[in-house]
Amino acid sequence: MFERRMTAGWGDMDFNSHMANTAYLNKAGDVRMMYLAEHGFPMAEFKRLNIGPVVMKDEIGYFKEVLLLDQITVTLCCAGLSQDGSRWMLRSDIYRSDGKLAARINSSGGWLDLTARKLVTPPPALLAAWQALYQTDDFVELPSSVSR
Repeated sequence: MFERRMTAGWGDMDFNSHMANTAYLNKAGDVRMMYLAEHGFPMAEFKRLNIGPVVMKDEIGYFKEVLLLDQITVTLCCAGLSQDGSRWMLRSDIYRSDGKLAARINSSGGWLDLTARKLVTPPPALLAAWQALYQTDDFVELPSSVSR
């Protein structure tokens, strides 16, 4: 399973002195981009290909508080994928240093052609990177997002 340790920083806090909902999304997004960069798709490669990941829906469930300077572990798994890779659902769990689940994020998205502004299938190497992710126990095959 792909995971990274991070710190809940000053800018991640909300008025109630715990990690803000947008900070959870940002940490999950950072880990997603770290995974892609480590699997041959840094920002420069997306720019060259003229495509990018687009999130169409995020769902967050909160379980335990994360406070300022807490160490967290953010995971990345595949919860769903279409056969052509045009559509995906990723899951990030955020754990506190005591091992307790703080939040679970499910993000659904696809690959956006940055010129045509429409969803496309990814190149084979990018599809392979998504297929290499650990699959959740409730993994589902998704329909394609590409019009035929």
